[in-house]
Amino acid sequence: MGLVGVQENGKGEMALSLGNKSKYKRMDSELSDDFDDEASNHYNELERKKSIRKYVLACAIFASLNNVLLGYDVGVMSGAIIFIQEDLKISEVQEEVLVGILSIISLLGSLAGGRTSDIIGRKWTIAFAAVIFQIGAAIMTFAPSFQILMIGRVLAGVGIGFGVMIAPVYIAEISPTVDRGCLTSFPEIFINLGILLGYVSNYAFSGLSVHINWRVMLAVGILPSVFIGFALFIIPESPRWLVMQNRVEDARSVLLKTNENEKDVDERLSEIVAAAGMSNGEKNEEKAVWRELLSPSPPLCRMLITGFGIQCFQQITGIDATVYYSPEIFKEAGIENNSKLLAATVAVGVTKTAFILIATFLVDRVGRKPLLYVSTIGMTVCLLTLSLTLGFLGHGQLGIALAVLCVCGNVAFFSVGMGPICWILTSEIFPLRLRAQASALGAVGNRVCSGLVAMSFLSLSRTITVGGTFLLFALLSALSVLFAYKCVPETKGKSLEQIELLFDNHNEWQGSEVEMGDSEHLVQKA
Repeated sequence: MGLVGVQENGKGEMALSLGNKSKYKRMDSELSDDFDDEASNHYNELERKKSIRKYVLACAIFASLNNVLLGYDVGVMSGAIIFIQEDLKISEVQEEVLVGILSIISLLGSLAGGRTSDIIGRKWTIAFAAVIFQIGAAIMTFAPSFQILMIGRVLAGVGIGFGVMIAPVYIAEISPTVDRGCLTSFPEIFINLGILLGYVSNYAFSGLSVHINWRVMLAVGILPSVFIGFALFIIPESPRWLVMQNRVEDARSVLLKTNENEKDVDERLSEIVAAAGMSNGEKNEEKAVWRELLSPSPPLCRMLITGFGIQCFQQITGIDATVYYSPEIFKEAGIENNSKLLAATVAVGVTKTAFILIATFLVDRVGRKPLLYVSTIGMTVCLLTLSLTLGFLGHGQLGIALAVLCVCGNVAFFSVGMGPICWILTSEIFPLRLRAQASALGAVGNRVCSGLVAMSFLSLSRTITVGGTFLLFALLSALSVLFAYKCVPETKGKSLEQIELLFDNHNEWQGSEVEMGDSEHLVQKA
């Protein structure tokens, strides 16, 4: 019996041992399945985030295509005007008007763009801008006289005005907070890319006959706007505009496509609804937008000073004169051959484009204000050095080398700060109900200053010399350093709704930080 008991016990123990092994196997299998599910979910989540990033990037690129048109026009006209003057026998005054009128007329597009984008939406305003520009560019290409050329120029200017105003607003409204600065700088990147393409076009087609070459140069500018037609099938409408139209579910769908974290979507949507003044189903009964802009409250007044001021400073420091008239500047320094003049302008375009890419990577890491300080101080030094070079070094090799270096340095410092941050800030700082119209007002200031500089540069240079003109630009650039210090807050890392709080009192406006928890006050404000 004892032996049987041992055997039984042995069998029992063996049975128990086998049972334990089976249990361990099942547990291992369950753990393995859980691990596989978790790994699969993690992989799917990473793929989803990558897909969203690519989608938002594509939206920013397509929305910025109109800005290529502005850049291309600026770049190509610097060389085309040489051949237009020779072909159509226009005077120096007509040359100034032809170059500068686009910026002045574009203010009409910018002014109308704010209201248009509030009515038909941000997306279709982008398309409308492209159509108007195409018509203007086609007229310029086949213009038999200065008068017809001006008609095309006016239409192109209106189209550019629409495009310049709407692109940063649209991108800011669809971008996740963490990437907004980078993505909102895309319009400036594409302006610089357009300028470079314009310079390259000048150099490439300058060998054609005088009657043909400038027409081909202008005709090439139509191509970027063709791609906007394809873009309409990809880019969504702005979620903030959809909320303003009471299409909250549509806005939520767009936010799901453009935000990596699904949990944040409802929170972001609530903030947008509150900022739009539509919470609890109430209609916004505030004053008409333009009446509010013309008689602003103290916070709105601070926003207007910052937005309008930085737009004007971007242009009165002479960047468009540097780009439009770079052949004239290099000719003043001592370069006489047309091919060498145009080759030097290509170097300017390459520099400008390269440094805007640097700004894109830094703006959400370093912040807006540090880049503005580097930009404005660097521009001041380069403009002052260029003034002294043109005034005192004559036409020697040293003077030519310094002039090219200073022009390239000026556009480099401009591109790393003042160029993109101007548009980033203007699209960030205004409340939702005013954003399109206020951004349009800022764009008007930008285009007016650009036009005045472009239309007066040659006359001013004849009066006080080219060196004296750049001394004036250097003084204005020095003032822009003070403006950045006193009037521009840091907006890095804040949602559009949180940025509004920065302007509530004078101290925050001048740069103090706003706590993330303060965003709950937006509901009360709205």
